[in-house]
Amino acid sequence: MLRIGLTGGIGAGKSTVSKVLSELGAVIVDADLIAREVVEPGSAGLTALVERFGEGILDSSGALDRPALAALAFADDESRTAMNSIVHPLVGRRTAEKLAEAPADAVVVQDIPLLVEGNMGPAFNLVAVVYVDAEERVRRLVGSRDMPEADARARIAAQATDDRRREVADIWLDNSGEPGAIEPRIRQLWAERLVPFERNIRERNVVRTPPRLVAHDPRWESEAARLVDRLRLVCGHRAVRIDHIGSTAIAGLEAKDVVDLQITVADLAVADELADPLAEAGFPRIDHITSDDPKPRYLGGESDPALWRKRLHGGADPGRPVNIHVRVDGWPGQQFALLFRDWLRADEQARSEYLELKKLAASAAAEHVDYADAIGAYVDTKSLWFDAAYHRAQEWAQRRGWSVNAR
Repeated sequence: MLRIGLTGGIGAGKSTVSKVLSELGAVIVDADLIAREVVEPGSAGLTALVERFGEGILDSSGALDRPALAALAFADDESRTAMNSIVHPLVGRRTAEKLAEAPADAVVVQDIPLLVEGNMGPAFNLVAVVYVDAEERVRRLVGSRDMPEADARARIAAQATDDRRREVADIWLDNSGEPGAIEPRIRQLWAERLVPFERNIRERNVVRTPPRLVAHDPRWESEAARLVDRLRLVCGHRAVRIDHIGSTAIAGLEAKDVVDLQITVADLAVADELADPLAEAGFPRIDHITSDDPKPRYLGGESDPALWRKRLHGGADPGRPVNIHVRVDGWPGQQFALLFRDWLRADEQARSEYLELKKLAASAAAEHVDYADAIGAYVDTKSLWFDAAYHRAQEWAQRRGWSVNAR
């Protein structure tokens, strides 16, 4: 299934987004609703809250008086932590039960107000943030929920900042407009990204884009960081390290809009162990590519050609094409990927040369309609330059005292 984490500040309108997605066919798992369920009268959750905060948090019927609890729990960090330590584990267990009930081909949207605060982003295929600026949220909370302004501001201040949410967001949904204005954006997201993404995961399809150059996008760095966090969660101890490599890792350099990442592993057996976990997480393997071209090309490279073997995965997300190179620690391909990135970052002349080469390669690729032919032309155009670049990068590394372990 495809799992989307939906979040946003209090009063931003997450429920509006959830409602539209539900109408479109998404399975909604609402953390707030579950949080109410786990503290219903007679529940273990309510008993624990009363033990911590006292019977003053109960109304005359014995149910939880939420404003009374909020007044105590949001008064200071210790109280808020105490409340969360009681409620969050119960919500987690009930959420797991609901996920187990969802169809295998579902698009599951988990509405989680404190997703960012809980550092839960890497657990999802995508994180969608609903945004409205803080002052407008105060106005909405006071006007539509009759919340005292001081309480509204305290609740907002206790949550993550908008800047922190931007760091986590794969999808930014601005809900500042009139009621209903966001709905076309949600429908477009559903049709063009979420539904194809789920299908691609299920069918293990890789999203491919023509090798065309675009201007450097400052968002590539944060996109790569989020992908690295997801890959770390999938790989666990099997990854020695995970790095952003390739042209999108070099500030200011035009590049194909494809983020390249490298997972370093102990051996190819580990790389093969990761094939299914990566595919299930949205990164299917590209089976026909099992090696890099040895560098330099003459004599098969300066080491055993077998040491240039690797595994390659792509991405199932139509909104973010990726290449994930799984290479063995210490092998020449793994080391050169890191060296080449750092050399281009440091050497302006090499960077300029490479950009001109990439432009020629893109022009050669543009003459082909078929993707395989286009990417073949793109790679072939660059191959000869890499014979000399390999030695130049090695010489630069020796002069600078560069190490593969320098990050």
